[in-house]
Amino acid sequence: MENCIFCNIIAGEIPSCKVYEDDQVLAFLDISQTTKGHTLLVPKEHVRNVLEMSEDTAATLFARLPKLARALKKATGAPAMNIINNNEELAGQTVFHAHIHLVPRYHDNDGIEIKYTTHEPDFEVLGKMAEQISREIQS
Repeated sequence: MENCIFCNIIAGEIPSCKVYEDDQVLAFLDISQTTKGHTLLVPKEHVRNVLEMSEDTAATLFARLPKLARALKKATGAPAMNIINNNEELAGQTVFHAHIHLVPRYHDNDGIEIKYTTHEPDFEVLGKMAEQISREIQS
């Protein structure tokens, strides 16, 4: 895709600091460096995001993730890591070429905040949602 920054990085038209590359994926340091070592893992095939990804592309991409995450953790000395994938603008996707963020975490007051709210579950509502999702998976 001609105007895709990640396709241009993959093609070598834009410089990057590569940490891993094979025939199907590329991992490189994010220029924003949210934390030291912030890395992006992308498929070389242009695909908008996980929602549009084939099972084969997903299997290939996600198969590389554990080894990359372990290497990043060891290289940076980070005790923890967020592995994040945003799909579509509302969810925070800003580059519309599928990618996974690996964000090393060094301490709990690093300014990065990912919060999940907890409350008493409504199992009737959850059960209906689970049935609806299951129907979609089977269709």
